[in-house]
Amino acid sequence: MTGDRARRRLPLRPPAWTATLRWKAAVFIAGMCCALAALLGVLVHVAVTNQTVGQARDRALSRLDDATEQYEAGGRLGPGAGIDPPDLPRRLRELAVGGERGTMVGDHDRTPTVWAAGPADGGRAIAVQVDYAQGARTIDGLDRAILGSSVLAIGATLLVGSFAVTRVTRRLHLTARVARRISAGDLDARVNDPRTRDPDRHQDEVATVSGALDTMASSLQGKLLSEQRFTADVAHELRTPLTGLHAAAELLPPGRPTELVRDRVAALRTLTEDLLEISRLDARNERVDLDAVRLVPLAERVVRVSGAAVDLVVVRDLVVDTDGRRLERVLGNLVANALKHGAPPVVLTVDGPVITVRDHGPGFPDYLVEHGPQRFRTEGTSKGHGLGLTIALGQAQVVGAVLTFTNAADGPGAVATLILPDGEAAPVGDPDEGHS
Repeated sequence: MTGDRARRRLPLRPPAWTATLRWKAAVFIAGMCCALAALLGVLVHVAVTNQTVGQARDRALSRLDDATEQYEAGGRLGPGAGIDPPDLPRRLRELAVGGERGTMVGDHDRTPTVWAAGPADGGRAIAVQVDYAQGARTIDGLDRAILGSSVLAIGATLLVGSFAVTRVTRRLHLTARVARRISAGDLDARVNDPRTRDPDRHQDEVATVSGALDTMASSLQGKLLSEQRFTADVAHELRTPLTGLHAAAELLPPGRPTELVRDRVAALRTLTEDLLEISRLDARNERVDLDAVRLVPLAERVVRVSGAAVDLVVVRDLVVDTDGRRLERVLGNLVANALKHGAPPVVLTVDGPVITVRDHGPGFPDYLVEHGPQRFRTEGTSKGHGLGLTIALGQAQVVGAVLTFTNAADGPGAVATLILPDGEAAPVGDPDEGHS
């Protein structure tokens, strides 16, 4: 009951389409049109009503003058005139008995009528009535015409306004789509608003935003290309002297200093090769060599090459069309990262197109879970994650796979999940088989 009451207290959210600029503009235009139509309608109605009623009152007073002359001359009153007629409105009768003349619009036999009355002898009132049906019909027709024309004007204004707003919102949606493409890594995306190409043409606000977005994308693309060229040039320039340094280190006499030199030279060579690989990935000109690859044998090679105690768990084997070399590189980097920054046991699980690498260490940093791996990023006093995860993510994108990084929910440890494009199921001897 408590949950039901809480749900009933939640405010109702309006539909998503009510938040669009088109809807807001339509409501604003409709409201302004209705207010303007109501104001003009009231003004016209009041002016025409005053004019029509004024003319009817003048006619009634003119007939009252004639009836008064006939009454004073002792003549017979004409039709529509009389002394103290029973239908005469009470307020107008009191006014006439009090010695004043006046008019009033009322009904007589359910017919709109204008009464005029004045004083007569003996404390009585002389009154005349003028048919006001034609004037009432004129005002009713005018009101209907005002209402109909207002509806037509509001509809036409809404159509024209919606068309104009739609053109603006379409340009805004295009700008938003281009911005999303740029944020996804497509730095060649541009809005190319024609209003920004002609310097002599005045630009509206949307064209200004579009031009600023295109300028930002061009500047960002130039800086990234410059960074990529710098990385590639540095890696290429380091490759030759490192090769010579490696050859020279092999000639050193055996000993602990020689081992340290060789170890550092090997680390520098690995770093240089990683930088070259990242440069190729950034250039987006990698070609995929597709082939039918069975996942379990590939995972077994990764475990064997790692040279450490890694548990391989097979839930379901699969054959996929992918680049086996790149896939092995991805899994190798994930396992190496788990061994270096995590804690045993490290488990590599193959469950059809889903492959996970789990360790039992402190887990991934928050920035890595939220934003993905970042080159040479360190957090506090930690050693960072180098380039291995960055390369794994880039190679996964090349083969069309999705690589995500999370922390285990059932205890400590980091979990890297690789989801491959599905392929044909392959038979497996024991779906729960584990290897070390």
